[in-house]
Amino acid sequence: MSKTSKKAAAADRKARIEAMRRAEKARDRRNRILTITLSTVMVAGLVGWGAYAVNNANEKKDQKAAAAKKLIRGEKTWDAKKLGRNHVETKVSYPMNPPVGGNHAPVWMTCNGNVYTKAIPNENAVHSLEHGAVWVTYNDKATAADLKTLADKVSKTPYTLMSPDKTESGTVMLSAWGHQLSVNTASDPRVEEFLTKYVQGAQTPEPGAACTNGLTAS
Repeated sequence: MSKTSKKAAAADRKARIEAMRRAEKARDRRNRILTITLSTVMVAGLVGWGAYAVNNANEKKDQKAAAAKKLIRGEKTWDAKKLGRNHVETKVSYPMNPPVGGNHAPVWMTCNGNVYTKAIPNENAVHSLEHGAVWVTYNDKATAADLKTLADKVSKTPYTLMSPDKTESGTVMLSAWGHQLSVNTASDPRVEEFLTKYVQGAQTPEPGAACTNGLTAS
C-alpha cells in the first residue's frame, strides 16, 4: 500500500473515531437530559402527591372534627369541664338521670358488651363512661322487642353496657360522658348513630382505659 493510501486510511479511521466520539457524547447528553427531566417530573409528582395527601388528610381531619361537633337530633350535652372526675366512696347526687359524668366510684362497671338485668350503681357506671363506654338504660315502657334488640346490639359491642332504670324519663336512654339521647324505641336509627359516635368517641376522658375486670352484677 502506498504512503498516500496509508495516509488516507488513517485519516478515514480518525474521522470515524471522531464521529463515534461525537455520537457517544450526544447520547450521553441526551441521557443526562432525559434523566434530569424524569427526575424533575418524579420530584414534581412526589411533591404534588405529598401536597395532595396532606390536604386530603387535613380535609378528613376537619370533616371528622365537624362531625364530632354536630349533635344527633334530640341529643343533650353537658360541659365536660364542669363534670367532676374525682373518685369517691360515697353515693353521688347527680344533676341528671341517668348521670353522664361527675365524681364516681374507684371501680368501673364492667362494660365489655355487658347486659345487666337489674339496676346497677350510678357511681360505677359513670366510671365506665369515663373509659369511653356508652350506657344503655330503659324503663318499664320498653317492650320485650326493644330489650331484645338492645341486648343483641350491646352484647356485640365492646365498651357498652345495658341495665334497667325505672326512674328515668325516657323509654330508652343512651349516655356517654357529657352526652345523652332519649328515644322511644330501640329501632330508632339514632341508637346506632349514638353508639357509632360515642363508643370510645372523642368525648372520652380516658381513651383506651379498660372496660373489663370491673364490678359485675346479674
